Amino acid sequence: MAEITHLPSKLPYAGTTIFTVMSKLATDENAYNLSQGFPSFNCAPELTNLVADYMRRGFNQYAPMSGVPALKEQLAEKTASVYGVDYHPEDEVTIVSGATEAIFCAVTAVVQRGDEVIVFEPAYDSYRPAIDLNGGIPVYVRLSAPDFRIDWEQVRGKITDKTKAIMVNTPHNPVGTVFSKQDLGQLANLIRNRDIYVISDEVYEHIVFDGEKHHSMMTHPVLKERSFVCGSFGKTYHVTGWKIGYCLAPKPLTDEFRRIHQFITFSTPTPLQYALADFLKIPEHYETLSAFYQRKRDRFNAAIAASRFTFTPSNGSFFQIVSYEKITDEHDYDLAVRLTKEIKVASIPVSVFYQDRQDDKLLRFCFAKDDEILDRAGEILCKL
Repeated sequence: MAEITHLPSKLPYAGTTIFTVMSKLATDENAYNLSQGFPSFNCAPELTNLVADYMRRGFNQYAPMSGVPALKEQLAEKTASVYGVDYHPEDEVTIVSGATEAIFCAVTAVVQRGDEVIVFEPAYDSYRPAIDLNGGIPVYVRLSAPDFRIDWEQVRGKITDKTKAIMVNTPHNPVGTVFSKQDLGQLANLIRNRDIYVISDEVYEHIVFDGEKHHSMMTHPVLKERSFVCGSFGKTYHVTGWKIGYCLAPKPLTDEFRRIHQFITFSTPTPLQYALADFLKIPEHYETLSAFYQRKRDRFNAAIAASRFTFTPSNGSFFQIVSYEKITDEHDYDLAVRLTKEIKVASIPVSVFYQDRQDDKLLRFCFAKDDEILDRAGEILCKL
C-alpha cells in the first residue's frame, strides 16, 4: 500500500482558526486573552447546580434528536415573550451543539451546488467554509469602516437568478453593529417574491447597548417565513464551552434542517438541556445582560481612552474594534502577534474576517473579561 503523503483538501485556504492560534499564543505567553470571544468569569452557580442535579438523577443518555421537549417549550415561550413571535416547540425549534452547527445545517439545508450566497464582510470565519463544503459560491458585499453599515442598493446589485441565501449577523461579530428596523424592511424588500432564504446569526441577541434594540429576522413577517434564526445559550449564559445553541425556523425549513442535523451531532448533552430549560424560567439574567456587558464595554473603553487607539463604541456583542493607524503601519496580524508576545495583551486581527485578508489597521478586543483584566490590559495598551 502506497504511503499517503498528501490528502487533497476541500478547504485548501483554511488553516487553524485565528481564535485557536491567538488563544494558544496568549496561553504560551501568559498574556491577557482579549482575543477569543469567551468570558473569563463563571456562569451562575444555580445553573451548574442544576446540571449536576440532573446528572445525579440519571439524565445522562441521548436526548431526542430535535432537543429535550422541556427546553424547546421554554425557548418557544421565551421567544414569544421577548419578540412577540410564535414558534411551535415541536415542529419549529431545534436544539443543536452550538450555533456554528446551526449555521452549517442551515446552509446545507438550502444551498445546492452552484447556488450563490451573499455574505457581508467582515464575516465570521465559519460562513465561507459552510458555503464551500456545500458547493455554493460566496458572493461578498464589503462593509466599510468606520460605521460598517449595509448599502442595500449594493446588495440588490449582487442578487442574481442563482442567489439562494443571504447570511446576516446581528449584533455583528467582529464590528459590533446592529440591524435597525429599516434594515429588516430593506432585506425583506429584496427577497420578497424571490426564492431566497436568510441564515441569521443572532448569538449576541441579548447584548445590545445605548438603548438599542435587537431586531431579529423573526420580527418581520416576510423574513420570518424565509429565515433560519440561529442562537446561542453559551453566549447568553456565560457557558460557551457547553456548545449548545438552537435554530428557530418555520416547519418546512426545520424539516430539512433536521435531516442534516441528525447526521452531524444527532443530539446535544441531555443534562445541559434540562438545566437550561429550568433556568430559562428566570428571565432576569437575559433581561439584564445588555446592561452587564455595557458596563464591561464602557470600562474597557475608558481604560484605553488615553491611548493612541481610536474607536467608535460597539453597539452590540462583546467585542470592541479599535484602529491603530496612529500607532504603526504594521499588518494587523503581525501587530496582534507582537503585542501578545511583547506586552502580553492578545487580540484578533480584523483582516482574518475578509476572504482577501484586507488590512484596515483594526484589532478586535473581547471585553467579556473580569474588570481587573480590562483595567490592566487598558493600562498596558495606553503605553503604546
